[in-house]
Amino acid sequence: QVQLVESGGGLVQPGGSLRLSCAASGIIGSIYTMAWHRQAPGQERELVARITYYDSTNYADSVKGRFTISRDNAKNTVYLQMNSLKPEDTAVYYCYVRNFAGTASWGKGTLVTVSS
Repeated sequence: QVQLVESGGGLVQPGGSLRLSCAASGIIGSIYTMAWHRQAPGQERELVARITYYDSTNYADSVKGRFTISRDNAKNTVYLQMNSLKPEDTAVYYCYVRNFAGTASWGKGTLVTVSS
């Protein structure tokens, strides 16, 4: 059974930084895509950043230049370094993984609150 364990969320002041981590276990085969999505209250879930097995990345326009996604394939772990955080980054952040066979899984989410 696939399990995604997210960590690193919390309360931070505007302009601050946080680093999210997501460790995946129970996945059959190698992971092709690892990503972070977020959902703010009353809004739809949106893609924040995505990284493939070959380290190809893409980001939402709203986070480009502030967030960096990375992964450790040996540990099946994906990270999201978030700098220069803004109140509008407040959301529940969800980890997403998909293996080469197309099987996808979601984490339970970690809350990030940006407020003074």
